[in-house]
Amino acid sequence: MPTITADMVKQLRDDTQLPMMECKKALAESGGDMEAAKQALREAGKKFMGKRQDRSTDEGRIGVYASVADKVGAMIELKCESAPVAGNDEFIALAGDLARQLATGPGAKTAEELWAQPAPSKSGQTLEEWRDDVQNKIREVFNLARMERFDAPCGGFVHMAKIGVLVEVEGGNDELAKDVALHIAAMNPKAAVKDDLDQELVEKEREIQKERARAEGKPENIIEKMIEGRMKNFYAENVLTEQPFVKDESTTVGQLAKEGGMKIKRFIRWQLGEDAAAE
Repeated sequence: MPTITADMVKQLRDDTQLPMMECKKALAESGGDMEAAKQALREAGKKFMGKRQDRSTDEGRIGVYASVADKVGAMIELKCESAPVAGNDEFIALAGDLARQLATGPGAKTAEELWAQPAPSKSGQTLEEWRDDVQNKIREVFNLARMERFDAPCGGFVHMAKIGVLVEVEGGNDELAKDVALHIAAMNPKAAVKDDLDQELVEKEREIQKERARAEGKPENIIEKMIEGRMKNFYAENVLTEQPFVKDESTTVGQLAKEGGMKIKRFIRWQLGEDAAAE
């Protein structure tokens, strides 16, 4: 039987961040083979975590990868059990790799399909293997709750890990597309353009404004003209291209995009733990 030295145990512990005794046992059972010991620890951790899958995952972060030039964009929501883990460097990197692989790889219809693909920043490892290694160290359940991919030029933005935006555009550049995504994160519009707005919502607002005008004693023959003016405020509150740009309220997002040679097509805005709303 090969001798298991303290240096071997220390190396395995440094590589896996697992307890010393677990590392020593894995090396002994693998006959001193370092890679076999790592795999054994990974499998043991995966078995252990499998018993914890019913645990609540209320924390986490949103990851985005987007490029106008490369015509790709993706957003994922990776959840965990606690806020400290959501801020862990490896968890952050894993979320980033999931978004990047989803955007630049062959795509995936399910979380399982994405986990099985290569990790862009981990040569020779799949996303699942990387996840298992991180879970084994942290001992928290990770859950890939949502994912979306646009096969088109895109901009993206994530605010404080909790709010993520992916916006599909035509023309422009990454900086402008990111600014539009930042605005969407901040102002939460209901639609990209007027025509995309829920028409029931529009008609309801029109009726509200009509009743308000009548209550003010306005004559019927001018109410319709008044309504059009008042609806501008409604559109400015709810439609992306009509909203004053959050960084410069002297212009609208629509004007900003037009000046930059960009057309805004659609967007999704997610808040951690909430259902996504696509526009």
